[in-house]
Amino acid sequence: MPPRKTDGPEPGRAPYFVRPEGRSRNAPKTRKPAPAHPAGPPGGASGPRPTAPRTRPATGAARLTGRGGVLVIALFSVTGTVIAHVAALPAAPGVAFTLACLLTVSLVRPGDLLSLSVSPPIAFFVAVVAAESVLALGNEGFARVLLLALASRLAQVAPWLFLGTALVLVIGVFRGLPGNLRDLGDELNGRK
Repeated sequence: MPPRKTDGPEPGRAPYFVRPEGRSRNAPKTRKPAPAHPAGPPGGASGPRPTAPRTRPATGAARLTGRGGVLVIALFSVTGTVIAHVAALPAAPGVAFTLACLLTVSLVRPGDLLSLSVSPPIAFFVAVVAAESVLALGNEGFARVLLLALASRLAQVAPWLFLGTALVLVIGVFRGLPGNLRDLGDELNGRK
């Protein structure tokens, strides 16, 4: 190991550990400029080269964005809540929520798994509040009816809510959720 220099570099020169103009110690002082036009195709034929058309990679299935997945969960939850009210099926919102969770975690883009994994309970709650608000309109004591409907609906659907959220997390882990978490940590720590 060379001895450490205590004083700075000479004026107009880089420190001794910075290599001039290249990576090797014997790099030339001047660089050759890159050619303005790339070399023609092999075989001496000149002219414009054909370009391949840009196509999206075939994925085999439609892909949802994270926001689209949250919207699907909310729409299924509203539909299930209305069906439960009209047809007197208390499990309808839970079944609709769980099916929506399975559908969205299967179809969402792998890069959006992190945003989808934290959103199902929030989307369900917002959807149920909206649906129950519409269903409580016109009743005497709107606030009381709304609070009672929300409390009973959330109590009936709690097991389904846990199941749907757990399915999103488990399937998300197999589809690349840990990589998304790693990328988020890298971005937050300035490594990316």
